[in-house]
Amino acid sequence: MKRREFITLLGSAAASWPLEARAKQMPLIGLLSSVTARQWAPFISAFFQGLNELGFVERQNVAIEQRWAGGQYDRLPAMAADLIQRQVAVIAALTTPAAVAAKAATATTPIVFTTIGDPVQIGLVTSLSRPGGNITGVTYLNVEVAPKLLELLHEVIPTATTMAALVNPTNPNADTLSRSLQVAARTLGLQLHVLKASTESDIETAFVTLAELHASGLVIPSDVFIITHEERLAAWALRHGMPAVFQTRSVAAAGGLMSYSGSALDVYRQAGVYTGRILKGEKPADLPVQQATKLELVVNLKAAKALGLAVPLPLLARADEVIE
Repeated sequence: MKRREFITLLGSAAASWPLEARAKQMPLIGLLSSVTARQWAPFISAFFQGLNELGFVERQNVAIEQRWAGGQYDRLPAMAADLIQRQVAVIAALTTPAAVAAKAATATTPIVFTTIGDPVQIGLVTSLSRPGGNITGVTYLNVEVAPKLLELLHEVIPTATTMAALVNPTNPNADTLSRSLQVAARTLGLQLHVLKASTESDIETAFVTLAELHASGLVIPSDVFIITHEERLAAWALRHGMPAVFQTRSVAAAGGLMSYSGSALDVYRQAGVYTGRILKGEKPADLPVQQATKLELVVNLKAAKALGLAVPLPLLARADEVIE
């Protein structure tokens, strides 16, 4: 066979390879999350944006295996093991439960996580600046910001003497959240009742309890369970006439009074950037855990009007977004 004929034949054969066979030549990312793809769609778009910034585009030069637990945390260990068996180049563990499961599953496969809490306290890394091992990621610092939610609510309702907080007891940061909120309450001269909810029925019970406690406002720190019920929480708060401050912008947009937190979209974009850097050869141990640097305050004046509240002008002036 002539050389030119051989090259032509080889090129034709390569073009006819199945897409799956060609995908095997690409680096493979394992995406692991404790929620659903629909719930996390905006955040995953931000993650892909970060990957794109490093030159990685799905199905062009990188393949992605997605595993979504749909709120069933007990599925996460098996999903993490499956991704490792598929020899992924890196696991993007995009929620705290997913990060904990991924870390427990492997000490060698690189992991990039997102978490709302302190990754040192949770046990994901040994320190923020020197994470060590095979794992690094990005944190919202929402746990550290949580006491500010109470301050903001008190600013809107300065005559209040009793407030409440709704905390998921299964959250690894639940005790830290509760303690920090109690400290903030004492500083403000408030009595704070910490209510617990990890199921929908718990949430319904909590709103009944709020009325019995004569609480003037409700602080709702974020975690995955809370975020997946955020629109319902906003609706319940309005229906019960309860001023509530959250840690997710979308809740304020859905009818919550206020939200204040690190930018979730920025956190996921940074996670995508870190994933791309690891694909390019950097080691997780050499990549310090990133912290959300952009904090966003959103005020919903429509919700305030429905609740019969007047939001102070100085607070409105500090808001990054006002929904009218």
